[in-house]
Amino acid sequence: MELTVPVPGGEVWAEDTGGDGTPLVLVHADWTDSRVWTPLTGLLGGRYRIIRYDLRGFGRSPASEVPFSRLGDLRAVLDHFGIARAAIAGHSGAGGPALGLALADPERVTALVLVAPGVHDYPWPKDDPYMQEVERLVEEGDREGLVALGLRTWAPIGADEEITDQFRGAVASWFASGDLETPDPPVFGRLGEVHVPAVALVGDFEYPMVVYSSDAIAGRIDGCQLLMVSGADHLLPMRTPGRLAEVIDETVPGEPG
Repeated sequence: MELTVPVPGGEVWAEDTGGDGTPLVLVHADWTDSRVWTPLTGLLGGRYRIIRYDLRGFGRSPASEVPFSRLGDLRAVLDHFGIARAAIAGHSGAGGPALGLALADPERVTALVLVAPGVHDYPWPKDDPYMQEVERLVEEGDREGLVALGLRTWAPIGADEEITDQFRGAVASWFASGDLETPDPPVFGRLGEVHVPAVALVGDFEYPMVVYSSDAIAGRIDGCQLLMVSGADHLLPMRTPGRLAEVIDETVPGEPG
């Protein structure tokens, strides 16, 4: 079932498979939209009630006209669907709101699957060439340059028309949102307070700094393993959905929402 979900001061597009399976919420990365999860959803069958949504300004969700936070929107999506407890799979920057929810409302999170995770307060090196190039291209307003950089960095295995379309849409969303997105509360220094089943995954073609950050994040969460997945770059949900489905089955406890 596809529908529009109200969030504070706006709305987002969402999809709910329904059913009485274990609730599993899929939150996409900054360079994609919810279509990144499509290869995975069919593999999970009826074992989960899967909810995925497009962040504000991404995919089928309109850009926000008021300040907002990703953690606030994640809460609003859960509330709209009446889900008291859910497993959260967060891809890349979506690791931030997923971990933020586990820290702020631990009773709402049954498990965390962190796919090439990032959090906004991780001390990313200022001399990292990717970040320097992003800042330059954003300042110049070079959208196609940003798309090309994103494809080189995050999709080195190769990109088809759909991947390129997602990247182009993501870049457009950044400019549309401007300064309206407010940072979620810091989480990196509090990861030792996360006490739910958790796992992190990175591909063997991942950008090196993401491997380092994922290792640092996993190392601070009690019992969280960092798994290396062969044949995947940053777009792990699209490259190796079968392996990701296996990890979800191994990590997420079976319980109602």
